[in-house]
Amino acid sequence: MASAIEKLNMKNVIAAIVFILLGLYLSSIVPSIEVAWVSAILLLTIFLFAFEIVEVDVAAVTVMVVLGLTGLFASYMGLSAPLVEPKNLFNGFAGNAVMSIVAVMIIGAGLDKTGLMTKVAGFILKVGGSTESRIIPIVSGTVGFISSFMQNVGAAALFLPVVSRISARTGLPMSRLLMPMGFTAILGGTVTMVGSSPLILLNDLILTSNSALPKDVTPMETFNIFDVTPIGLALIATGILYFVIAGRFVLPKNKSEGAEGTSTVDYIKETYGANYGVYEIKAETGNSLINKNVLEIEREHKVRVVAVCTGQRGEPVWPHRDTVIEEGQVLGIIAADRAIENLTESTDIKASKDLTIFSDLLVANKGGIAEVVIPPSSSLIGKTSVEVWMRKTYGLAILAIHRGGETIREGDGVRDLPLQAGDTLVGHIMWDALAHLEKDHKNFVVVTTEYPHEETRPHKLGFAIFFFAVALSLVLFSDLRLSISLLVGAMGMVLSGVLSMDEAYEAVSWKTVFLLASLIPLGFAVESSGTAAWIADATLRLMGDVPTWVLQAVIAVLATFFTLVMSNVGATVLLVPLAVNIAIGAGADPAVFALTVAIATSNSFLIPTHQVNALIMGPGGYRVPDFLKAGGIMTVLFLVVSLTMLNIVF
Repeated sequence: MASAIEKLNMKNVIAAIVFILLGLYLSSIVPSIEVAWVSAILLLTIFLFAFEIVEVDVAAVTVMVVLGLTGLFASYMGLSAPLVEPKNLFNGFAGNAVMSIVAVMIIGAGLDKTGLMTKVAGFILKVGGSTESRIIPIVSGTVGFISSFMQNVGAAALFLPVVSRISARTGLPMSRLLMPMGFTAILGGTVTMVGSSPLILLNDLILTSNSALPKDVTPMETFNIFDVTPIGLALIATGILYFVIAGRFVLPKNKSEGAEGTSTVDYIKETYGANYGVYEIKAETGNSLINKNVLEIEREHKVRVVAVCTGQRGEPVWPHRDTVIEEGQVLGIIAADRAIENLTESTDIKASKDLTIFSDLLVANKGGIAEVVIPPSSSLIGKTSVEVWMRKTYGLAILAIHRGGETIREGDGVRDLPLQAGDTLVGHIMWDALAHLEKDHKNFVVVTTEYPHEETRPHKLGFAIFFFAVALSLVLFSDLRLSISLLVGAMGMVLSGVLSMDEAYEAVSWKTVFLLASLIPLGFAVESSGTAAWIADATLRLMGDVPTWVLQAVIAVLATFFTLVMSNVGATVLLVPLAVNIAIGAGADPAVFALTVAIATSNSFLIPTHQVNALIMGPGGYRVPDFLKAGGIMTVLFLVVSLTMLNIVF
């Protein structure tokens, strides 16, 4: 609660006043008290989502609880019955859409666990060579295909290390490859009905809308898995052609990993402008290091202590911040040149660049510099590395954080900086610790892949592909519900040992699950209370006598705007009932208008609010203007192509 109050700055207070005034105005013109209360809850939802007063999943659960409380306070609110019956409030958690998304996430994690992405990277390098105009279509096309069967942020996360490896081997900057990959991952979600949360949710929303349709209106039919494929393929082709033709004009040329073989220290210097060097210093009798812990030394001298060794033949210890330095110990440190100069000039400590004990400190067989990205799902967001004991807990000694085109380095308060989604963390780490981070998909996406580590489970690749094929076959050729078909594949991977059950639990983005399940009751309330029909009538009166395609375009633009300021799931739940009622009023096909909403909510390229865009922002060194430049044109192309294809196909 405190954090929500803290976020109520002046801008948000003004916005809240505007929303309250709008709510009061609506209450004076709505046809019934039920519509008034649902409209007020809708405004609350939009306000919480658009201004990020709380996390989107917290906002969704809050709205669900508010709907539940109408059962207790119905008589005081002037209602004859709750807006949503308590027995139906949690139906979303057992819904077909939610369980389908859970299964898709587990299947995606299973494919990743077998090392399939490494094979894909090798194939792309073999076929595409080192030419940007060839690599972009191959990478983007592959990601688009994978994204059509799993969550797009999952596909992007899987391919982030692949693109890093391709960049390292070809010398092409990450910034020239990541945005095409990320945008195509989003577009790939429109290829099948299981490619994105809005499309998975759509059939359930259609069934809900059918129950509230007038008796003289024919119920809508649900969509099959490949009904949208022509539209999605056209969008992917448009995205690939756009970057192949216009990429040299719209993609930034940020520095990246460069050629393979560059030393890690040189790479850090080139990429982040940080002149780090590796030094040895000895805690000799009388000097100021003795009896101080690592954190005190690092804060005082602006260095990073990455190893401590007792005597000439002792084994290196990888210290955490409260490790106390004793006389005779040798410290291996990574520090900027200016920090070493200040240290040697102000103390009696001598630093040597001629390494004897730690000569293999950055050699690939033990440890080195690595890059990891904080994904939108990470529980570390909002916390500092000091608060989470980053080095002790995860083995990562942070040297720099790259955020929004800027690099915050050691000595600039990097350890006291709250982490954000999309941050690229640069630090020293042992390779076995990095291998553990690769498994922590919730908190980290590891960009550095060229290091010796144990292969995941390549011997399980056959099982993973088999159960993926089984799930897909059941979806295509059986009458089983989508959730059951996909869960067959998910549980097959667990039972065959591709994933453990704990790994399956970790693969699920519970934030997405709660967001989706908690918003489903709101969609039901909007539909059953008559709110959607009232808004549709008002929109039709406002638009006047216009062609059907104009109304469809307005719906698509509305969905595009909503998905930029709130979740695509939230936008879909709010707009599908509205679109259905507008279509009925205009004499158009309501199912096509509903599909227009579900597809248009993937049109999220202008700003890095989409999870995929947030994920690639740090590794690509992108800034908001980069998204506005490249994403602005992509947004217009998306609207034109999707609306054209919708009218051709349907």
